[in-house]
Amino acid sequence: MKKKGSKELPAISTASLPDVIFMILFFFMVSTTMRDQEVLVRYKLPNATEVQKLEKKNLVSYIHIGVPVTHMQARYGTAPKIQLNDTYKTAKDIGDFIAAEREQLNEADRAQMTTSIKADRETKMGMITDVKQELRRANALKISYAAVEGEVK
Repeated sequence: MKKKGSKELPAISTASLPDVIFMILFFFMVSTTMRDQEVLVRYKLPNATEVQKLEKKNLVSYIHIGVPVTHMQARYGTAPKIQLNDTYKTAKDIGDFIAAEREQLNEADRAQMTTSIKADRETKMGMITDVKQELRRANALKISYAAVEGEVK
């Protein structure tokens, strides 16, 4: 009882392989977000015992405070700077920044706009206070402070 003929496995068809590759490529193109702005300051966030994630990140405007990155130090020095969007600004420019950010939002979302301060842990409190005073003058009263979860020292 011997079967005649060899039973080889048929070759695997690769005709649909390009379709699969293009579907994966399309998925990553749709689901990936581009960075809104380039961070021009270095900062190490302070530790916090209770951290809460922001819900609607499209309603958040970021203020970065820290030492300029290495390639910008020759031009701006090593003193902490305030970054609004892609440029260094002073605390006095925060009012205009908040007004421009509000204009980009629709009328219903303007009341929910949050300002997030991402400051280096070594930043002097005087600079943070100046930023907070300007935010108060601009009527931007919802403020969050960026931190990493960890033990406070």
